[in-house]
Amino acid sequence: MIEHLGHFFHEDEIIESLKSQVTPERWQNIQNVVNHRDGSMAVVLEGIYDRGNASAVMRSAEAFGFYQIHHIELSDEFKESKRVTQGADKWLLQKKWTDTRSCIDHLKTHGFKIAVTHLEGGKPIDEVDFSTPVAICLGNEKDGASETLTKLADERVFIPMQGFVQSFNISVAAALCFQHIARKRQAYSGKSLSDAQKQQLLARYLLRSLKNPDPHMPAPIPKDRS
Repeated sequence: MIEHLGHFFHEDEIIESLKSQVTPERWQNIQNVVNHRDGSMAVVLEGIYDRGNASAVMRSAEAFGFYQIHHIELSDEFKESKRVTQGADKWLLQKKWTDTRSCIDHLKTHGFKIAVTHLEGGKPIDEVDFSTPVAICLGNEKDGASETLTKLADERVFIPMQGFVQSFNISVAAALCFQHIARKRQAYSGKSLSDAQKQQLLARYLLRSLKNPDPHMPAPIPKDRS
């Protein structure tokens, strides 16, 4: 079921009602994007201070087909930014957390291996197995991943460099990680999304493609059945 404005709807009914409200080219593009979404890859952002950096990371994640984003907000202090996701955020499923352990426990319960970007004691990223469900975790701009996150992680990974500097800007590091993981996972033959998950995304993306979908929505599920 999909929730919209306090009501619940069946995904297939949303699709049937709304697909005629977008152009054939747009509908084809939505289907193509959904077919390339990776449901066994999640991104975790822990304590990011600059909202512009978070936006850049989300844009890169969406571009590589990764749509599950977990924000661990350890502080109420943020640096606002004029940089935006250029619309990428509406194609992502985002969840906010106020502590690291709860987020990581949730992901592990759902079968994700936890890989954190961390230089000390880490493996080069090309030595890490990304064929199974994995959550790639990035710490904040100043201090990196917290001690809690590094202790809970199953893998510590780093991007090998040949210069004097030892770290990239978080948005650059994220893009490099995503590109590497996406390339590695192309060889993975398993289905990333179930048919039900694809239906969910198709319905959500149709809703988000229309400025005002409400006049074309199907009847909601009666409350005693939702």
